[in-house]
Amino acid sequence: MGGKLPRPGRLTVWFEEIGRGDVGRVGGKNASLGEMVQALAPRGIRVPPGFATTAEAYWDFMQANQLKERIQDLLGDLVAGKAALAETGQAIRELFLHGDWPEETAAAITTAYRELCQRTGKAEVDVAVRSSATAEDLPDASFAGQQETFLNIRGDKALLVACRRCYASLFTDRAISYRQAKGFDHMSVALSIGVQQMVRSDLGGSGVMFSIDTETGFKDVVVIDAAWGLGENVVQGAVDPDEYQVFKPLLSDPALAPIIGKKCGDKAQKMIYADGDKPTRNVPTSKIESAAFVLEDREILTLARWATAIESHYGCPMDMEWAKDGETGETFIVQARPETVQSRREAAAFRSYTITRKGRKLTTGLAIGDAVVAGPVCLIESARDIADFVDGAILVTGTTDPDWVPIMRRAAAIVTDHGGRTSHAAIVSRELGLPAIVGTGNATEVLHDEQVVTVSCAEGDQGFVYEGTADVETEMVDMTNLPETHTKIMLNLANPAAALQWWRLPADGVGLARMEFVVGNHIRVHPMALVHYDQLKDEAAKREITELTVGYADKTEYFVDRLARGVARIAAALYPKPVIVRMSDFKTNEYAGLIGGAQFEPEEENPMVGFRGASRYYSPLYREGFALECRAIRRLRNEMGFRNVIVMIPFCRSTHEADRVLEVMAENQLRRGEDGLEVFVMCEIPSNVILAAEFAKRFDGFSIGSNDLTQLTLGVDRDSAELAGLFDEQDAAVKWMISNVINAARKSGAKIGLCGQAPSDHPEFATFLVECGIDSISVSPDSFIAVKRKVAMAEAAGKKRWEKNHESQ
Repeated sequence: MGGKLPRPGRLTVWFEEIGRGDVGRVGGKNASLGEMVQALAPRGIRVPPGFATTAEAYWDFMQANQLKERIQDLLGDLVAGKAALAETGQAIRELFLHGDWPEETAAAITTAYRELCQRTGKAEVDVAVRSSATAEDLPDASFAGQQETFLNIRGDKALLVACRRCYASLFTDRAISYRQAKGFDHMSVALSIGVQQMVRSDLGGSGVMFSIDTETGFKDVVVIDAAWGLGENVVQGAVDPDEYQVFKPLLSDPALAPIIGKKCGDKAQKMIYADGDKPTRNVPTSKIESAAFVLEDREILTLARWATAIESHYGCPMDMEWAKDGETGETFIVQARPETVQSRREAAAFRSYTITRKGRKLTTGLAIGDAVVAGPVCLIESARDIADFVDGAILVTGTTDPDWVPIMRRAAAIVTDHGGRTSHAAIVSRELGLPAIVGTGNATEVLHDEQVVTVSCAEGDQGFVYEGTADVETEMVDMTNLPETHTKIMLNLANPAAALQWWRLPADGVGLARMEFVVGNHIRVHPMALVHYDQLKDEAAKREITELTVGYADKTEYFVDRLARGVARIAAALYPKPVIVRMSDFKTNEYAGLIGGAQFEPEEENPMVGFRGASRYYSPLYREGFALECRAIRRLRNEMGFRNVIVMIPFCRSTHEADRVLEVMAENQLRRGEDGLEVFVMCEIPSNVILAAEFAKRFDGFSIGSNDLTQLTLGVDRDSAELAGLFDEQDAAVKWMISNVINAARKSGAKIGLCGQAPSDHPEFATFLVECGIDSISVSPDSFIAVKRKVAMAEAAGKKRWEKNHESQ
């Protein structure tokens, strides 16, 4: 490799010398790294130093070894059907692996490497060697994991071997098939190699980050996946990582911590440095590592702020990889590229799926996409058995890597044991438009070949596999030409997991966020059982609580933390529009069903009109539980920044009770009017209507609960099958109640809305509410479009009547 010296910049170039305009020369990944070093490093975003080989170096290698004609001949045989894909790919890769480096190219790479050693102060700096194809990460072709990455490479000789392997990886089986599918000419794509100082994340942690919600396309959230050790396990889906979600609009205030989601993955293994031929190896994590979060809150917020800055600089949602150095504690961005699926999705219309009948739940994991698919299972446990895949089946496997792409294309859906939202299986499924459920933990054990199942990704961020073929209703939600309405149309939401999927609806806020759903499904423990854990008599409940609260030194913090984050997802979906959060409104029998709950609840003959709502909040039997609810709301508003949250008190029987509840709230630092806090009251008892003017002095607004108001006005048990015919929200007595409370609220200057199904079930009821002058109507998301149109028609008809009457006068 003698004395020919390279011309600077022709064959290698430093990251700081390139930018995003250099994709044709150094590929998407390397151009992006250069762009960040140039433009974003001055803003505090750390990127490890390094250099790239150019496309010219690749073509020099091809020419020196006379590869172009030989590769074209091999590809010609493949197209003509004379050779199989695996045979062709292997033959082309062998050509690269046995090729000789041109002297000038080898000298350019080793010279740059030695300078990198000098820059970092290390005799033989350990580097990551990454492929960067010149057609990679273009908006129409994400090439997820098509080319190879080699970690912990040291020394001239090892570096040149790794670079040769990078060139060969341009012709892996999956890369060949991918380019053919996307219509790229194999001979027009070159490969640049990025050589970058390794971050010692083998001693720390690493992962992937998106500046957009990868499932719903919600643009105001950063999603971060994290695992211990080197990042390949997260990318490949070999571990179930931690997942953090951060709300972007509130990141600009350094005093706030808007982390709206934190899930601890089991992170069963980690990739570390190794000795000998293999530079890395996987080892099991300790129990402490598995149970601990990889990142502290401050690190999560720093990464999210970096993601926001990177997105702002590039002007589009971004897909990034990050690494935390275990020696220095510093965090770095090691890759950034445009997100290529959700950011290109049509926002004006989307498909909505509703399951009306389903079989037994077989397994669950993270939902990728939002569709529902039924079909037979095809269980493939090893890449060796890929040829056995049945077209159109549901692919079930442990995990996927890029070798699986050819059969993933032919699947109806994909289910894996391992992986997070940023794993290979998840990324490719999104790109192919397939529903997938990743990280089930047991799919390959509980599902079997030819078993007919339904894969549902339409129920929020959790995906479910059901036995048999479910009945599914599909609706195309078209938001074009939606009319404007004076009456605000809001949403009823309860499930934090599904809240973000409705961000596209042009709703005026959330008229009812049900706290008890979050408690029942995301917390599951009775708050008093956490306050008085030591006094619990139910040993089974005690064990369950111990398991659920792992990582929380204070068991009550488990309740506050999960409640605050659960409601935060609902508050984020339509921020900064108002979100009315109803404090818990379980009946005693429902509270008793929570873990540890039976000990703290009285038995009642008629819980529907028993110890519920406001009466609990100041009672010694629940006052400490209500204090935890207040703590969660305080954190949500003051520490996370969701000042759009309005508190609502349910089932408040008298003005005296209202005063007592407001006093207890004030004791818990929630004072009406302070820091803009508004407090509403449910109007669901006749006394709320009769004394509406007095209630209006104590509350900022009313929300009519038409179900309870109908029940208590007509004396009809709404759960009684025998009396179902008498339960009518449009009964004259109920309409009198509603009309009078709307009138009283308007006279008092209080806001008033209604949350219930009646306006969507009965168009004439929507007309009645509009004629009464109601401020807002809150409905379920699937009814939103229909109700919006009905209200617009009612308002237009009312305007015509007014104009007609005005003319006749």
